[in-house]
Amino acid sequence: MTADPRAAAEAVVRAYYEAFNAGDRAAMCALLAEDLAHDVNQGGRRTGLAAFRAFMAQMDAAYEERLEEVVVMADASGTRAAAEFVVAGRYLRTEPGLPAARGQAYRLPAGAFLAIRDGRIARITTYYNLQDWIRQVSA
Repeated sequence: MTADPRAAAEAVVRAYYEAFNAGDRAAMCALLAEDLAHDVNQGGRRTGLAAFRAFMAQMDAAYEERLEEVVVMADASGTRAAAEFVVAGRYLRTEPGLPAARGQAYRLPAGAFLAIRDGRIARITTYYNLQDWIRQVSA
């Protein structure tokens, strides 16, 4: 019996976001390719697991986030996937160039496009409306 590539891709992406919500950064990284390409919303590309780990450490210090209403889709080949979700978070530490953090809560629709290679996530490109987030934390 042959494995369904679409189902396999959806499963790896779901496992990645479940690990995110569990705060299990090691489990997240175990699902990523060593040469991961990570495209940050309105930012540059970070390449490799070391860069991803550094990014997550920075994010974990400044934000407390949980992803809700996660929907995952993949193409028939299992090499491309997308996820749509709502980020429910708190802004904990002021980031350079952004409003001052005071523990503000926010809810932000977001999405990601992912490439899957050899059963691991090889690219994550995340999008959300930064102006909406700024409006929420500035209110």
